[in-house]
Amino acid sequence: MAFGLASVYPRNTRLVSLAEAGWRADVAAGALGAFSAGALPPFHIIPLLLFTVPALLTLIDQAPRPATAFRFGFWFGFGHHLLGLYWITDAILFETARFWWFVPLAVPGLSALLAVFIAVPCALARLSRAGLPRLLVLAGLWTLGDLARQFVASGFPWNPWASVWAIPGLLGDIMLQPLAWIGTPGLTLVTVFLAGLPGLGRPGWMALAAALPLWAGLGALRLSERPQPAPKLNVVVVQGDIPEGEKWSAERAEQILDRYILLTAEAIAKVGSGKAVVVWPETASPYPLEGAAMLRSIIAASANPAGRAASAWALVGSVRFGADKRPRNSLFALTPSGAVGSVYDKWHLVPGGEYQPSWLPLPVQIVPGGGFVPGSGPQTLYGDGLAPVGPFICYEAIFPHAVIDEAHRPQWMVNVTNDAWFGNSSGPRQHLAAARMRAVEEGLPLVRAANTGISAVFDAHGHEIARIALNREGSLVVPLPGSLPPPLFARFGLWIPGLLAGFVLALGIIGSRVYKNQI
Repeated sequence: MAFGLASVYPRNTRLVSLAEAGWRADVAAGALGAFSAGALPPFHIIPLLLFTVPALLTLIDQAPRPATAFRFGFWFGFGHHLLGLYWITDAILFETARFWWFVPLAVPGLSALLAVFIAVPCALARLSRAGLPRLLVLAGLWTLGDLARQFVASGFPWNPWASVWAIPGLLGDIMLQPLAWIGTPGLTLVTVFLAGLPGLGRPGWMALAAALPLWAGLGALRLSERPQPAPKLNVVVVQGDIPEGEKWSAERAEQILDRYILLTAEAIAKVGSGKAVVVWPETASPYPLEGAAMLRSIIAASANPAGRAASAWALVGSVRFGADKRPRNSLFALTPSGAVGSVYDKWHLVPGGEYQPSWLPLPVQIVPGGGFVPGSGPQTLYGDGLAPVGPFICYEAIFPHAVIDEAHRPQWMVNVTNDAWFGNSSGPRQHLAAARMRAVEEGLPLVRAANTGISAVFDAHGHEIARIALNREGSLVVPLPGSLPPPLFARFGLWIPGLLAGFVLALGIIGSRVYKNQI
């Protein structure tokens, strides 16, 4: 049996029974999922989905029972995540001597877990009528699965299909604007549904041809919305480009600190007389800042050289230890004098990286000492001369409607991260796309400081203003952009895509029953 372009049009093509195909159908499903990964950042080959989603629907159509459709959906999801998350192996290879045994397990194991969130929608979609009702059911359940991915086992909503539209440049700016209304899960629903339309034949193609210009028009219209007046504040982003293998070296600690201080002083010299805030990446300081008044004064002095009239705050990533002597992954807001204005502790920790969860069955302790202690949740930092800012650290960038304190809405967001673990792979690009999407959802400018890159500044529409490329040492000096009024998604959050998914699912179920009653 062959699965090719012909399988996109099941009404016009006679397919061999999948019951006779056996393992070949599973391989075909895995290959379709793998091809779909080409639509993700940084490749954005979105037309691939116009083949793979209809082909997946054809597999579901031909499945003799829901259990078979579950199997096909599982292999589709496995192939998709296996290629989409290959870069996780790069992180493990930094400690090959300790975790060599984990290399063949990590990405396949995670891919298998995430594949279930696609397999279940495929199995349940098999219970609906083939054609438009089945597509509606699949899109609705897929979205509910993505919402579940945000919470199950502490959450891992990496690479949602909404991210395929995070194309660099104006086209991506336009196509990402629905995030402001329906969020990332909602845009994923739209993506799955539109990608499946070619499987309906000519009517599907016509609907797709009508939907895309309408989408683009609405996006362009939102881009014309003017932001509120921006605070008179210059943002200085510093990217030290410290290799992961050297980041925690005691021998290099002083050199690393000197590099950040020098880059900060050079960048501040370009600011002029205006107020400023300096942003260093996640755990940029090789020394703990809490209780180190002299060190904080040195950092503050690099941002406030003698003779400069205006003041500059510094947002610096550092590990801190609480009264329990356990570490926190923190962002310190240092005043112009070097005092600690406020501290944000990362609260969404990486399972298996920053803590070892009880539900992760591993034969050894891979996170020593119990790992990091989580913070209390999203927080807004305030200070005289510091526009209210909502910080989030690294992994937290992938969670829609979970990055800022909506009750104390900030004027801008800052994302500090260390993507050096990912190497020169898709990982840093996918992470950047996620951060950009948070800017659109919240209607707030976003400043991103990454240790080895990619550091960038986005306005409240998710438009990139400036960046420092991967594996480059340098700095950015950018006037802080203005914010937009809270978008619909920022105000109502995950309820919007949840209700949208439920509505689409209900339409599919009703369509199936209406057809059944007419027979």
